[in-house]
Amino acid sequence: MRHAGHIEKHFTASNVVRDIVIGMADGLTVPFALAAGLSGAIDNTGIVVTAGLAEIAAGSIAMGLGGYLAAKSDAEHYDSEKAREQAEVVEKPDEEAREVAKVLRSYGLTKEEATPVVAALRQRPDAWVDFMMRFELGLEKPDPARARMSAATIGGAYIAGGLIPLGPYMLLATNDAALTASVAITLVALATFGYIKGHFTGAAPLKSAAQTVIVGGLAAMAAFSIARAIS
Repeated sequence: MRHAGHIEKHFTASNVVRDIVIGMADGLTVPFALAAGLSGAIDNTGIVVTAGLAEIAAGSIAMGLGGYLAAKSDAEHYDSEKAREQAEVVEKPDEEAREVAKVLRSYGLTKEEATPVVAALRQRPDAWVDFMMRFELGLEKPDPARARMSAATIGGAYIAGGLIPLGPYMLLATNDAALTASVAITLVALATFGYIKGHFTGAAPLKSAAQTVIVGGLAAMAAFSIARAIS
């Protein structure tokens, strides 16, 4: 009798989702606040759209650059820590071996069980360094393409998010009607985005949608209030 193989499903794109969340959340709230604030000061949807598009362009570049620099910093930090560990396994092997044993004991292994594992790692310097990077320092080797991917993902998500609240100003003739439609569309977009995010990350989709609407709505309200007060 054949049994179906055990298949585990794990979510492995957390960095991509994080970048989408960062870009989309800011893209939905900042252009919305700008457009809403301007609509209270001027009665010309063309000017609102022009200003909104300029903000989306500048914001996507700034956010993308921030994501790129953050990912590059992570990679540089990993490389520097790895170089330090490589030096330590050569210069202070006994101390590093004690650190390996300590890590293994933290997982419930006895001294007798940990000893052969430590001895085996000492015979494999590369594996030893990788073990210390992951289990002592909690660092994973970054994807070489991570910086470029992060920049593109955050910037693209910002543009996609920003066009949603700005859309009504492109289609409707008056600012009042556009603002009303923009508020409704932005709330629906936040709920949809939160639901999809929850589905892919394993969280309860409805709970994720509610949290996204509340947090994003509060952020948009705060930004709108500031924009209105300034204008």
